[in-house]
Formats: sequence, C-alpha cells, structure tokens
Amino acid sequence: MAKISSAIGLRTLFTVLGALMVATLLYTLFTDGFPFRKDLLTPWMAATLIDFYINVVVLGIWVAYKESNWIISILWIILLVCLGSITTCAYIVLQFLKLSSQESSQDPMYYVLLRHPNKSGTEPKRKHSFVVTLRILFGILGVVMLGTLVYTLVTDGSPFRTELLTPWLAATLVDFYINVVALAVWVAYKESSWICAVLWIILLISFGSITTCVYIVWQLFQISCQDPAYLVLVHQGDRAENKYKGLSVEAT
Repeated sequence: MAKISSAIGLRTLFTVLGALMVATLLYTLFTDGFPFRKDLLTPWMAATLIDFYINVVVLGIWVAYKESNWIISILWIILLVCLGSITTCAYIVLQFLKLSSQESSQDPMYYVLLRHPNKSGTEPKRKHSFVVTLRILFGILGVVMLGTLVYTLVTDGSPFRTELLTPWLAATLVDFYINVVALAVWVAYKESSWICAVLWIILLISFGSITTCVYIVWQLFQISCQDPAYLVLVHQGDRAENKYKGLSVEAT
C-alpha cells in the first residue's frame, strides 16, 4: 500500500506543479507580454536559461531512452525545449498513469524510470555502452555552467538584486525549479541514506545544473564502461539483483 500511495502522491505532485507552471506562464504572458524582447535578455537571465536548458538535456536524454519510437522521442524533446517543466510534469504523470497495479505495488519509481520490456520480452542486442560518452557530455556541460556562473558574477555582479527579478525571470525560475523537483525526486530515490539525499538536494537547489552534472557523472563512475548506461537510473541494489534484466538498452 505504501508503494501505491507514493505513486499516487508523485502523480498528484507533478499534476499540481504542471498546473502551477501553466498558470505562471499565462499570468506572465498577460501581465508582461511575450518574452521575446531584447530588454529581457540580461546577463543573469542568459545564465538562468543556460542552467535551465542543461537540466532539459538531462530530461531529454531520459525521454529519448524511455521512448522506443524516435519520432515520439523527438516530439517530446521539442515540447521539453518549448514548454519546459509543463512538458516534464505531463510526461512524468503519463508514465505513472501507464503503470499496472502490480508495478505500482512493487516499485513505481523503478518502472517509471526504466523502459518497459520489448513485446518479445527479450533484451535487444547492445553493440556498445554510452557510459563514457555520457561522462564526457555531462562533464563538459558542468564546466560550461560553472564558467557561465563565474563569468556572470564577475561581469554583472550578484544576482540578488531586486531590479533583476523581472516577471519573466521569476517565471523562468519557477520553470527551472519544477524541473529541479523532478531531479530531486530521482536523487531521493537513488540515495539509500536520507542525509546524503538531503545534502544533494540542497546542492541542487543552490547550484542547479552544476550539481546535476556532478551527480550524474559521479553515478556514471559507479558503473563500468561496459554496462548499459540506463543502470545509472536505479538503486545499486537493483543492479546487483539483476532486477532490470529484460529491459531495453539506452537510447542512441
């Protein structure tokens, strides 16, 4: 019952967060007009957008892995880029709605995170792993965000100034932190110690996609280069039990 309750709770959480972001977007559009204006692209807005889209890359890779049809993957990723956390919430809620009663009672997060088995029930042949590629990718993205943060601090000063908090920056921050909630739920699921989970989540809130990249690279180093990269999504105990056997491999 606890597992089912957690599935319902997470589904409700992301439904509410998605509705909140829709309301925030509509309110900002009506009160401040369209965001495609030069005056809005301040240095800190640009840095926030880079931070935001690095997290979108993380979510986009997960979506690409989850979807077996590349056309559907591309459509979801386009929606992620255009609508941000609204799409994140809609996609997560949809994944929870797809769970069977058995999956919800066993381990809903496990089945939401990993791709469902093929209809044949067998695991496709894997030519190579993407572990090293992903380590390099997220290492680079983390360095890019760190460089962006340092450069913006040096050239534009502190971000904690009231004049910077325009309606569209506020909306972007809401969008950003809803995606952070999604990543924080994954971190909380991954970590066996609640102290470690809380520390990582505080770092996520404080440093955004820098923490995201560091955490993912760290997790990728917990598996071997020959392992399928999707194993990074689940508990270490689940890997040891080979619980994931029969699930399809990571997206190319």
